[in-house]
Amino acid sequence: MRSLRSRLALLWALSLAASLAVGAMLVSLYRASAMAQAARAEAVATRICDVIDDRWGFYAAGWAGPAPPEGDASFRHDLSALLAGAVPLSPALEAGIWREGEGMLARRGTALGPPDAAVLATVGEAVSEERQALRRQDSLLGPVGIAACPLAGPVANLVAYVAVTVPEAEGPRVLQAGLAVLLALMLAMAALITWLQRTWARHVRGIAAALAAPESGELPRLAPTGERELDRIVAALDLARTRLAEARQRSEELAARVALSERLAALGRVAAGVAHEIRNPIAAMRLKAENALAGDEARRRAALEAILAQIARLDRLIGELLAMTQRRTPAPEAVDLPGFLAACAADHPRVAAMAPAGTRAVLDPALTRRALDSLLANARQLSPAGATVRLHGEVSGRMTRITVADDGPGVPAALRATLFEPFVTGRADGTGLGLAIARELAEAQGGTLLLADPGGEGRGATFLLELPAPEPHTLEPSCPAS
Repeated sequence: MRSLRSRLALLWALSLAASLAVGAMLVSLYRASAMAQAARAEAVATRICDVIDDRWGFYAAGWAGPAPPEGDASFRHDLSALLAGAVPLSPALEAGIWREGEGMLARRGTALGPPDAAVLATVGEAVSEERQALRRQDSLLGPVGIAACPLAGPVANLVAYVAVTVPEAEGPRVLQAGLAVLLALMLAMAALITWLQRTWARHVRGIAAALAAPESGELPRLAPTGERELDRIVAALDLARTRLAEARQRSEELAARVALSERLAALGRVAAGVAHEIRNPIAAMRLKAENALAGDEARRRAALEAILAQIARLDRLIGELLAMTQRRTPAPEAVDLPGFLAACAADHPRVAAMAPAGTRAVLDPALTRRALDSLLANARQLSPAGATVRLHGEVSGRMTRITVADDGPGVPAALRATLFEPFVTGRADGTGLGLAIARELAEAQGGTLLLADPGGEGRGATFLLELPAPEPHTLEPSCPAS
């Protein structure tokens, strides 16, 4: 009962039940009225029959016999006169005197035809039972009450009958009209409820389709439905759409300002890091150059060697900066993961590579190897002397996961939030670009680089490199890495 359709159906069912109850009441009232009319006809017939009996008693008083013979015209004439005095002439009345063995002796009425079967049956009952007989029957003109009473006297088996017809009023026509009106009302209500249900359902489907159609995340402008209640909802949704658009615009403006602030802050950090990384070699070269100017040939040679080392350091720094800014297009291939990890570990001392035998991974070998080189170099520099760095790989579904774990001191809590930003390092001799470049290489392949376990308290750090496999149609065939 939570839908509009079910509620309208319930309303129609209740209306139908009420209409059926009213119709039943009308039929019951009509039947009661018909029965009352029939009883009235019987009462009138009985009263007139009694009047005939009284007139016959007066006519036969003092008559000791004998009975008139069959076909006596004078007797029939007297009986007709008796009926004329007892029965008023009316289209609704018919009276007669019947004698067993001879039939009808006299009749009175406006339109006399052959005696009705019901009249003959009532007369026969009165003769056989020797008492007054009553009968009711329906006719086209209305209910008919029939009374037959034996006439005592010198003539045996003489019976008088009276048939009274009570014309029906407007009862049947009124009943038919009332039932027709009820039926018309029910049909009109059913049509109205169906129209309302379909109209509302169509408007609701239109609103739902309009709200589900846009993929931009914005509410659409809804057209009025013409239904006052639904248009209130439409107006509220349009107001919400306007407010949402304004809020989104303010959010985008705020996000743009925040992004600009973050870019400026990042640019400031990068500029400060670059300045710091360049200033130290320049200061060292200046000091060595001053010593060379003031010293002998041996000191000048040592100073030039130190200057060349600082120039190499600057060149490496510039190369790493360029590596961060270069746009990389990955070229994923299907490689043998154990062989690929073993090849990466071979370039670094004391690195143990592990992966399930026969595992195939889909990745960009060049980009992934550069990222792993940065992670392994960082892990080696932080590990104690003689410690082994663990390189482990596995494939789960379409995701390749490679972990690099060391036995170093772990990542300090102060560096964890900004660990992958440029120039963030915990070593005095580090540039802080290795992890940033490694993450850039992972993200270029649609993956990511995470600090899975920061370590500390006797545990080393663990980094997790996750690389999703691209769709199969984008792969290029290749030989396994070795």
